[in-house]
Amino acid sequence: MICERKSDMRSIISEDQFQAAILEDKPTVAVFKAAWCKDCRFIDPFMPEVQAKFENQLEFVELDRDNFPDLCEQLNILGIPSFIVFRRGQELVRFVSKLRKTREEIEHFLEQAIAVSKALPES
Repeated sequence: MICERKSDMRSIISEDQFQAAILEDKPTVAVFKAAWCKDCRFIDPFMPEVQAKFENQLEFVELDRDNFPDLCEQLNILGIPSFIVFRRGQELVRFVSKLRKTREEIEHFLEQAIAVSKALPES
């Protein structure tokens, strides 16, 4: 029997909370999802393990795209789930497509995000 760990990803409930989260020095992965999205539910079982793997290097937050239509339009979020990594308020990289994302693709993207963040000058 496989024991499924519930995601401990912090849910963002306001745009102010989102803006505060992305200002951190530790890179923040904003995951845009929706309750009705089959591809979002596909990633749910393995995301807690992915988060645990990267918890020392990345902060994870989750947004329901239906609650943030203006923000999603501003960030050009067309397909979900979508991943955007921010550091100090600046977008570093994104993984946005309408295709289903595998665990391997997500982990590869997160490794790239860490490399980009490390390449930035310290402030």
